[in-house]
Amino acid sequence: MSIGNSPEDERPFEDVSEEDRPSVSVGRALQQARIAAGLTVDDVSTATRVRIAIVHAIERDDFAPCGGDVYARGHIRTLAKAVKLDPAPLLAQYETQQGGGRPAPTPAAPLFEAERIRPERRGPNWTAAMVAAIVVVIGFVGFTMVNGGDDGEANVAGDTEPTASPKPSPSTRTAEPVVPAPEPSDSAIAAAPQDKVTVKVVAADGPSWISAKDHNGKVLFAELLKEGEDRTFQDNDKIDLVLGDAGALDLFVNGKKIEDDWKPGAVERLTYTKGDPQAG
Repeated sequence: MSIGNSPEDERPFEDVSEEDRPSVSVGRALQQARIAAGLTVDDVSTATRVRIAIVHAIERDDFAPCGGDVYARGHIRTLAKAVKLDPAPLLAQYETQQGGGRPAPTPAAPLFEAERIRPERRGPNWTAAMVAAIVVVIGFVGFTMVNGGDDGEANVAGDTEPTASPKPSPSTRTAEPVVPAPEPSDSAIAAAPQDKVTVKVVAADGPSWISAKDHNGKVLFAELLKEGEDRTFQDNDKIDLVLGDAGALDLFVNGKKIEDDWKPGAVERLTYTKGDPQAG
């Protein structure tokens, strides 16, 4: 009788064909494909920017560290492409492993200690009020000058005796000049100051986890942005972003929309400064 692992436990991994792959778990299929490609976990993490701990967890079919169903799908798709696998069967197998249906999204994993941004209180717009007051004064002076000039010309021409002007009836009111209201800007971010970098993130097509840091590495925001919500970040030098599902977001930098064609589920790490975007 031998003591230790049986020969079956010591046999190397065997290549799995595409036909047999659905019988293998998602994590096992990714692990076998990685080993067959001659790649280490470090190689895959470097190529995909997925953390080593998350790669290990996915290969053990533990998707909790991903932070939710959306991110798990994105990581599976990214890792499958890195090891030359078709992600579609793996995503279908993931649905089966998770119970045959799309699970409710879970809150984003606390990768960072989030600091909520308190909305800044804005005072009254005194500049607009002053401009409106000046326009009213100029209009009133001009209206008075025009009426006074007409009365003077009427007195000079004709009889030597001035004609008494009729008294205005109580019901007659002097027309007041119409002051055009200042046109609102197309967007609050359109007036972004040129000496700062301003980034606005809008969850236009679905929820996405995002992280934003200033130039000192301080975390400005790190949590799930629900569909329809938006956040604006500003710094004197730069803003570092991590977008969990870039395909679901609209991104505005220094008043201009970024038109990159990000795919659904794509994880993007971006940095923007005062001079961005350079074009567009």
